[in-house]
Amino acid sequence: MNIIGFCQSIEKAAHERRGSILARLLSLRDDHIYNRNLTINSNVENVIDDNISNPLNEVVISHLRCLKSLNDKKIMDAYNHQSACTTSVTKLLQLQKEENWSLPLMYTVCLDLRLVAQQAEKCLGMSQNPGSILEKAAECLMGCFRVCAADNRASDVDTKRLGMLNLVNQLFKVYFSINKLHLCKPLIRAIESSAFKDHFSISQQITYRYFVGRKAMFDSDYKSADEYLTFAFENCHRRSIKNKRLILIYLVPVKMLLGFMPSRKVLQKYDLLQFWELVEAVKQGNLKQIDTVMDKHQSFFIRAGIYLIVEKIKILAYRNLFRKVYLIENTHQIPVSSLQAALKFTGQGDVGLDETQCIVANLIYDGKIKGYISFQHRKVVVSKQNPFPSLSSLC
Repeated sequence: MNIIGFCQSIEKAAHERRGSILARLLSLRDDHIYNRNLTINSNVENVIDDNISNPLNEVVISHLRCLKSLNDKKIMDAYNHQSACTTSVTKLLQLQKEENWSLPLMYTVCLDLRLVAQQAEKCLGMSQNPGSILEKAAECLMGCFRVCAADNRASDVDTKRLGMLNLVNQLFKVYFSINKLHLCKPLIRAIESSAFKDHFSISQQITYRYFVGRKAMFDSDYKSADEYLTFAFENCHRRSIKNKRLILIYLVPVKMLLGFMPSRKVLQKYDLLQFWELVEAVKQGNLKQIDTVMDKHQSFFIRAGIYLIVEKIKILAYRNLFRKVYLIENTHQIPVSSLQAALKFTGQGDVGLDETQCIVANLIYDGKIKGYISFQHRKVVVSKQNPFPSLSSLC
């Protein structure tokens, strides 16, 4: 296909309102990117201007300029051209009143912008502020989001608001990668209050709930995290093993914090046996073993961004250890010294009585132990009825 044929295909797709075809023709992941007949120059730009109406012509020119920059290994130039392409798509959306057929084009151009921005970040490395390019890309994506969110005149079928969730998911991926999760809050609010909340595709809903669940986990809202991540896991296609594993990396520690321990069979199926070693240590109240597991799999937990979350699971081991002491002592007045001895036995050699009392106080505050500390007698007085409630009952 030469440049004239390329322009005719684009103009025809636009005239017939074939958004999916237009998206493919202007995608950086389509086979046409290898077509040398589409090399951009001043003559080609004139042909585009003569054959394609404005502002779609600007989209096509920026797209081909981006292709040339990518072929020349000029990643920063490619990012700038793709950013201009996205801005032109925003103009196109604004001009289209009460119609949304170009949403597939917007999805494709915005996805390509994020991918090119990621390449630019890797190429520049530490030569500038990490994340600055992705942050600028997010501002460009927000332009499209505002146009979609402001479309209150269209019917339910033709509204651009149906494109909001796709953009929100793209923005989530940017904000999570540059660690600016606070910027997700207004986006979540916009989706949760949308009348089209249940009209988005299931794949987009899964992605959305995966990210919202992760944010809730980092905010220590474990019940919400469990709800969102469970939805994502249960609705993810059973053959999407990689995606299911990704969801479980965050769902498993959330479930454990809520008192639900995963089975070895599930963890083995998704290659997550790192958690099984943790489960066994928690059940036994073996604090030394937990430290060993954390050291052994430190790189995995840090890479997944859950190291600090997993560390919180240690409190469950304290609870299980103290319960064993309670059963051995067979009394509702447990000497703090007995709990201290148990801590030392399981590898906490330098723990003192005050620190032991502090651990017990936290467990009582969290509802994991029913009782109080008698500082005068240095004893923990636990309830005669269910002094160590099951963890799942605290949810």
